[in-house]
Amino acid sequence: EAGEYAPGMPLPAVEELADLYGVKEKMVENAIDALANEGLLRKISEKEVYVLGDKIERNIEVLEGFTQTMLDKNLKPSFKIVSKVRRGAGNLYGAMFGIPAQDEIFYIKRLCYANEDPVSLEEILIPCYLIPKLEGINLSIFSIYELYGMYGIRLSEARQTLDLIVLQPADARLLGLKDNLPAMLFQSITRDEQGRVIEFNRNYVRSDKCDFSVHFFK
Repeated sequence: EAGEYAPGMPLPAVEELADLYGVKEKMVENAIDALANEGLLRKISEKEVYVLGDKIERNIEVLEGFTQTMLDKNLKPSFKIVSKVRRGAGNLYGAMFGIPAQDEIFYIKRLCYANEDPVSLEEILIPCYLIPKLEGINLSIFSIYELYGMYGIRLSEARQTLDLIVLQPADARLLGLKDNLPAMLFQSITRDEQGRVIEFNRNYVRSDKCDFSVHFFK
């Protein structure tokens, strides 16, 4: 049934689907393979299959996430989730996202790796109404930008600021920073094509591992 399994969620086991729809397991396996080939499912293994949403085109030269940035540089991206919780928006984030203060937002804290080397520590805040099933989605399988596309969220623009800071000792240890080496702090607010603020991001980047460039046009 359409819409029964939300984008990003795992499919039940083959035998469970076969019992549910009253068909043979081989028929279910063939259907999964066909849907994976069409790009509607992501098959990690025979027992691990995830639902994808509709594909959309995205201009990665204008707005892209960590995963695509690393892939563009021929590096292997990976993540370690430090924390993923629901919390109240409060007055500050309620005003930022244009939602009531009592509404909930997702708070995600994760380490980002390039070729298994930690390069940044991210804090991401997203209103719960945008991706209600986020708690159950494996963020080591799907990037945040993939989820936006799967849930029909079309990104439009991000405004970003840059500072140099010294991290708290616990966060510095997570990143492997020593001797009070400063980190670059990128803070960004991202909007979609409807003008909604859909993400607030703090990204603490190792200054000894990364640099950045800016292109100016006349």
